[in-house]
Amino acid sequence: MVVAIAIATHKQYRMPHDSVYLPIQLGRGIAHNNFGFQMDDAGDNISAKNPHYSELTALYWLWKNSDADYKGLVHYRRHFGTRNIFVRLFSRDRFTKIVRGIEIKEILSNSQIILPKKRHYYVETIYSHYSHTFDGKQLDVTREILEKDFGKYVPAFDRVMSSTSAHLFNMFIMESHLVDDYCDFMFSVIGKLEEYIGYDDLNAFQSRYPGRISERLLDVWLLTNNYAYAELPVVSTEPVNWWKKGTSFIRAKLGGKGYDASF
Repeated sequence: MVVAIAIATHKQYRMPHDSVYLPIQLGRGIAHNNFGFQMDDAGDNISAKNPHYSELTALYWLWKNSDADYKGLVHYRRHFGTRNIFVRLFSRDRFTKIVRGIEIKEILSNSQIILPKKRHYYVETIYSHYSHTFDGKQLDVTREILEKDFGKYVPAFDRVMSSTSAHLFNMFIMESHLVDDYCDFMFSVIGKLEEYIGYDDLNAFQSRYPGRISERLLDVWLLTNNYAYAELPVVSTEPVNWWKKGTSFIRAKLGGKGYDASF
């Protein structure tokens, strides 16, 4: 069993030492630095789209250029965590909390898909949260695209939008043929979304909407195809500023001030 998990990164950063992980430098097609990682502008690639697609240029590279049996995507500061609760709770080194290849392969021997535990909003639906923090029109146009060209996905899209939880972060590990199917679907949808919405009058942060919308498409694809999956916790290699995240959410929900930067 060959597993290749892309670690999307735009900067030099500490990486887990395990053969299943492949750091991929994002946006190399429009940048001039070299961190010594695999670059997303080699072979069949969409590196130039990185300002809009974010970590998806790493996923695209892995999809098109790797022949691994299982493929996945994580982020330089956001990883799947081990199921070992003791390690997660008491290890001082955050990197020791990241799931290792041997545990991943054990899980994959019984499941075709591994996902991060769902993100719960409780007081918001997936649709209302996105509308408060970004631009709800982007989801509306996405639904129109599905209705026109991918009709079987509309019921699941409506179900996800009305839910208060979802698998977010563009993180997963899947059997290769499932990655083929998902990427065919997801990249087709966000490609059409670009054509409809474009980037006029959007700043650099707002222009990353294709990557954000793609996060909301994973559960749509899963539900429509009725795929089973295993879940792992999410581990951040950096402290999370929950105060900033919480106050920004409140300003977005109550004050109409959408997000203007990543956390």
